[in-house]
Amino acid sequence: MEPLALTACSIVTCLGAGRQANVAALRARRSGLAPCTFETVRLDTHVGEVAGVDAVRLPDHLTDYDCRNNRLAQFALDSDGFGERARAARERHGAGRIGVFLGTSTSGILATELAYRHRDADGRLPADFRYRETHGTFSLADYVAHALDLTGPAVVVSAACASSAKVFGNAVRAMAAGLCDAAIVGGVDTLCLTTLYGFHSLGLLSPRPCRPFDIARDGISISEGAAFVLLERAGSTKARVNLLGVGESSDAHHMSTPHPEGLGARMSMERALAGAGVAPDRVGYVNLHGTASRTNDASEAEALVDVFGTATPCSSTKGLTGHALGAAGAIEALLTVFALEEGFLPAGANTEALDPALHVDYLVAPRSGGAAIAMSNSFGFGGANCALLFGLTGS
Repeated sequence: MEPLALTACSIVTCLGAGRQANVAALRARRSGLAPCTFETVRLDTHVGEVAGVDAVRLPDHLTDYDCRNNRLAQFALDSDGFGERARAARERHGAGRIGVFLGTSTSGILATELAYRHRDADGRLPADFRYRETHGTFSLADYVAHALDLTGPAVVVSAACASSAKVFGNAVRAMAAGLCDAAIVGGVDTLCLTTLYGFHSLGLLSPRPCRPFDIARDGISISEGAAFVLLERAGSTKARVNLLGVGESSDAHHMSTPHPEGLGARMSMERALAGAGVAPDRVGYVNLHGTASRTNDASEAEALVDVFGTATPCSSTKGLTGHALGAAGAIEALLTVFALEEGFLPAGANTEALDPALHVDYLVAPRSGGAAIAMSNSFGFGGANCALLFGLTGS
């Protein structure tokens, strides 16, 4: 594929708002996970809640879209100067030539949960509840396109935990087909009761901050977050990092369990490398999907060894940020990009004793020296898999 330049980016996680806060936490291995006190939920688990979301106010002409998910989207548009950079790109390319490709899994479910608390005596939802603008999956892309005054293609992908990684592929294909000249890609997902109680019912929540690749790992930590990237053609503007390859697969092994040998994960990594024309030994770091569930980490480790062998440094950043579900792919892609630009390899957090059955070079402390090319993995329920390959300009 033709490399695409990352010309602007923005991130908001439980580690803080903006690149600086997130990089500082990465370097210090400082987790943002805390005991769950979200809304009325009092489960024995840790979550990654973003501070300040409720204080965000949407523009007056977009208040019909007001919900936690779109507030978090606005939070990210306001961070790292992303909104201004996107508007400058609109002036360069035209409002109709920038696509919006975003991922989410829960979207604005919380808005509906809150509306159900206020049904009238006949069970009717409140008159001011707006499903299309606040809960519907497309709400996210619709809101961002309106907030940035963009009229190009707008798409939302909801493919579980691979959602906001797969949108990079949508953008690549749309730009290659001539549908747009630039793209806003990324994802937003917010905490809600459905997600927390749902994962609890599956027995997948850890009672402590998640510890990927630990021998005693016992489940995930749900979180929320947002990340946006502006993709433009490489060489058209200065950028330090390019998107080199996107690999996707759908192994459809099981609705909630990964293929035991990591078949789909391996295929997505191989396709990302092949699309970029990059040999495995040139990849200096892999940001793992690494949810800290028993089966996920084991199958991903097997796939990683099949593709890269046992010597490629890797880690999961979910011990710091938690698992932001539909936003995880974009968040972890940006954390990978930041590590490339800053010249270090990030380590996982909370992992105390590595599982000796997982034969990978898992980092438990940040490593200096960095890498020129790195991969970020995202694997979702239902066998939706995506691997993204990034490289420093000139690599």
